[in-house]
Amino acid sequence: MTPMKEDYLKIIFELGGMKKQVSNKQISLGLGIAAGSVTEMITKLDEEGLVTHQPYAGIQLTEHGFKVAAELVRKHRLWETFLVDKLGYSVADVHPEAEVLEHETSDRLATALDDFLGHPESCPHGGMIPNAAGEFKNVSHRLLSDAKDGEIITIERFLDNHELLTYLSELGIQLHDRFEVIKHEPFEGPLVVKQLSDQKTISISFKASHNIFINEVKS
Repeated sequence: MTPMKEDYLKIIFELGGMKKQVSNKQISLGLGIAAGSVTEMITKLDEEGLVTHQPYAGIQLTEHGFKVAAELVRKHRLWETFLVDKLGYSVADVHPEAEVLEHETSDRLATALDDFLGHPESCPHGGMIPNAAGEFKNVSHRLLSDAKDGEIITIERFLDNHELLTYLSELGIQLHDRFEVIKHEPFEGPLVVKQLSDQKTISISFKASHNIFINEVKS
């Protein structure tokens, strides 16, 4: 399987495609590629039995596709956790290294790494880490872009993307930060939020807001 196909399976997994249908637009924004390229690749994955695709409805992982994606995600995120926790890498810089290491990791090595790390449930950017059976804790699949004006939210996780993580670091946005959503600027403009810890107003790009997962803060 090519690295690009693997990236598609991982992003569909991350967007919740094991339980629901995800759109071409979500995949396009998550991978930073043209919508036409997404359609072409999804057709190939569908033909190989890794996803199902219903036009105008969405894309979902098949049982086989889920198994492949969960294994890739598990190995990738175990290495990300190791690199950050044990070797002092920054969160934004671990993805390329983990991308290489995941392909050289046997199931035995993944189990040993998991044991060594104490069986972490999530990686440094908040993504779930499946266990050897493909099981993982429940997470939110609600995007920041879907938050309503005036809503109070907390940041749960970020998509695993070097450019995104660097951008959010520069903005000072971290996991578990709480924000009030101020407004969505029109014509795919930024999302304006207020950080509740210091009342600072931040503009988050349209693309980034589709790569951040949130939970609503209940009053």
